[in-house]
Amino acid sequence: MSNREEKISTQRNEREYFNLFLDKLYQIANKPVKLMEVCGTHTMAIGKAGIRKVLPPELELISGPGCPVCVTADADIDAFIELAKDRQVVLATYGDMMHVPGSNGSLAELKAQGADVRVVYSVLDALDFARAETNREVIFLGVGFETTAPSTAYAVKIARRGGLKNFSIYNLHKTIPEALRALLDDTATKIDGFILPGHVSIIIGEKPYNFIAAEYGTAGAIAGFEPPQVMAGILKLVQDINKDKPTISNLYQKIVCPEGNIHAQRLLDEVFIRTDAEWRGLGIIPGSGFRLKDEYKCFDAAVKFKIERKAVNSSKSCRCGEILKGLIKPNECPLFKKSCTPERPVGPCMVSSEGTCAAYYLYSSF
Repeated sequence: MSNREEKISTQRNEREYFNLFLDKLYQIANKPVKLMEVCGTHTMAIGKAGIRKVLPPELELISGPGCPVCVTADADIDAFIELAKDRQVVLATYGDMMHVPGSNGSLAELKAQGADVRVVYSVLDALDFARAETNREVIFLGVGFETTAPSTAYAVKIARRGGLKNFSIYNLHKTIPEALRALLDDTATKIDGFILPGHVSIIIGEKPYNFIAAEYGTAGAIAGFEPPQVMAGILKLVQDINKDKPTISNLYQKIVCPEGNIHAQRLLDEVFIRTDAEWRGLGIIPGSGFRLKDEYKCFDAAVKFKIERKAVNSSKSCRCGEILKGLIKPNECPLFKKSCTPERPVGPCMVSSEGTCAAYYLYSSF
């Protein structure tokens, strides 16, 4: 079989599985059910495949706080933009952060004005900058969940081992399970089940989600990102909800093992300790952030540069925070597709490649 024939065969099989799961959903969807996909990659995959449009009317699929750029608080955005104004500083960041608007512009605008802001694909690129330019301070903007936090921890270990005194991180890494607990504790949210993130689960495994079913009686399913995998997750959740026997199911077993990535977990425990963190829309969530341990504190940009986070009066018109909690959909925001577009974003939910507003802008019609 040629590569082309194999690809066609795979696509045909995927369509067959997708339609099979969809048919079963229509057979068992007999009451209103609200499911939240937590991961921003799931949000984009669901939008691109048009899954919301084909689901039974009883099922409502809402998006959650699974985009690390989107949940970054305004105070932190302003803080790292202020850091980038220092002409002696090289600020290294992933591309999604470039156009996130702060109170006074964005990193992209600062770069256009002469600030040395560099887009990287890995934190190791920032280490290379520090080695090559020892007369300048290099700050890496550490944004992401458990998926990217281990690489940041690894870079800090390398910097310490190599005596790189001009390297530091502004640490905004966050943890997903604590955010799910915050959502379940919020009486405004009504969630019957979670499509749990595949990438994060590779690192943390299955066990950190057990409280969702055990303490809150809510179902969860770890799912992959292809349309049939997402549909399988939705079907499993509805089956559990109908039986009134919520479980945490791992439908991504080829990638996610029960214990997760032990080596990555040990790396996180070696370099970081848990701390409270502020999430857009969710507020301060206890134990949902990472802070460098004392022996690595010299690589903490917040300490090194004496950063003071200042309260920010966010735009009352932008409703990104409510969207991240699943309380409203993007088309219910008065700015959506009007004054807020990917070209001119008002809030981070429209900026990120994993943002809910960006996904709806690209793939949804109302």
